[in-house]
This record gives sequence, structure tokens and C-alpha cells, in this order.
Amino acid sequence: MRSALLVAALLGLVFSTSRAEEDFRIEEGFTSLFNGKDLTGWVYRGSKEDLTGKTETADGRIAVENGLIVMREKDNKGKGGIKGLYTKKTFPKAFHLKVEFRAGLKADSGVYIRGPQLQVRDFLRRNEQKHLSKSFRNDDWNTLDIIVRNDVLSTSVNGKALASSDRLELSFKDGQTVASLNGKPIDIRTLQIRRGAIAECRCNGEPLEIMTNIPATGDIGLQAESGKFEFRRIRIKELE
Repeated sequence: MRSALLVAALLGLVFSTSRAEEDFRIEEGFTSLFNGKDLTGWVYRGSKEDLTGKTETADGRIAVENGLIVMREKDNKGKGGIKGLYTKKTFPKAFHLKVEFRAGLKADSGVYIRGPQLQVRDFLRRNEQKHLSKSFRNDDWNTLDIIVRNDVLSTSVNGKALASSDRLELSFKDGQTVASLNGKPIDIRTLQIRRGAIAECRCNGEPLEIMTNIPATGDIGLQAESGKFEFRRIRIKELE
């Protein structure tokens, strides 16, 4: 009886998952980067293999299973480490990227945005990004929204971009420039003002990070690092 109930439950899960995928419709103006069937359109960094029509990398580290891109913790020889899957296409225009991910227990992954990495992890169980506690779903799907804009004037302190709620004040006193952030003194040498591309990143609608080190062009990448990580519904809309 227990075996029958377990089989029924598993079948129900598979059915509900497939129905959810069938019900999903890509938003107007967006283009899918993953066809849901194989790794066509992607390259495995460090390997010369052609992934067109293939459902798995030669080392078994990355595979397509049930319509998902699955990042396994180790390859078929038991070797882990950092690996990356990248789009063949590059994106010089501003864009809006949407990705859904599901993280295993304390898993670590990332999304590469024209090169630089946005850390994407099993945040809460790693005791990170605690402000996501109300929206983040353990062992379930979470959504990334990444908007890249070109030619933006941005300000950062100690490498962290300032938000609209921050208050930066500069003054010249006794022959020296004095700076404060939100009422607290800062070393003027930690202040950087830059014009270039930035990425505004959100998880489940909540602010995650503002990246100010984005190059003028580049590809989109998915990282395999530690733990099991899955990606789906990877789509992009060019804004210019």
C-alpha cells in the first residue's frame, strides 16, 4: 500500500510539474535562451564540444532533465569545482533577463552577466540575504529579474553601489575633501563614480544587488559550483 501511495504521489508531482510548464507562456517581447529540450545555443566553457542537440555535457556535470537545466555537484568522475554554461550569443544592448532557479540544501551557484557573476544561492539556509525571508522558497522555484542598462552614472562606496535611499555628502574643509554616507564619515578613497553599464538584480521582486562592474557587451552564463542547482524559463528582452 505504501509503495502504491508513493508511486501515486510521484506521478502526481510529475504531472503537476508538466502542467505548470505547459501553462507557462513567455512574456511579450521576451525571447527564450533555453528550448527546454537540450543545450542548443549554449557552450561549456573550457570544452570544445558542440552542445547542439545534446542533453548533457560530456563530463556529465550539466544536463537537461524534465525541461530543466540541472547543475550537478560533481561530474561523472566525481570531480566538482566551478564550471560554467554560457550562451553563444552576446548582448551589447540593454536587456531584461528573467531566470527561475531551484537550489538544493545550502547549494551555491550564480548567473554571469556579460562576465561578472551575480551570486545565486540557497540564501536562507546559508544564513544570507535575510531580507528575502518572506519571499524565498526553500527547495522550490525563485525568480531572478536582472535589468542591465548601458551608459549609467553610478556611485559606489567600498565597491557597493548606493541605493536611492542612501545619502552621500561631500564638503571641502581645511584644504581637504570630507565625505559621509548616511551621516557616517567615510574614506574618500573608497568612493567611486563611474559611467558605464550596471545591472539591477532582484529576487522574487526584492532588491538583491546593484552591480556596477558590467562590461559593454558579453554573454549570459549559469554556474555549477556546490550542491544541486536547477534553472528554467530563461528568457531575455532587449531594451534598446
